[in-house]
Amino acid sequence: MARPEMLKLPEVLAEIKMSRAAFYRMRARGQAPRLRKMPNGQLRVSRVDLDAWWDECGDAAA
Repeated sequence: MARPEMLKLPEVLAEIKMSRAAFYRMRARGQAPRLRKMPNGQLRVSRVDLDAWWDECGDAAA
């Protein structure tokens, strides 16, 4: 089984066209995709989690 693609936070922010501050506000409200902290302290978002989050955003708008 292949490992899921893990995106760096700046890559995620660029893809969703959102500032870091806005992302962290959404995260505080529990509305952001799941972040994973790597052993080196860097933050990552799995592609699967990001795609699922996009789908939830589309469902909420409908």
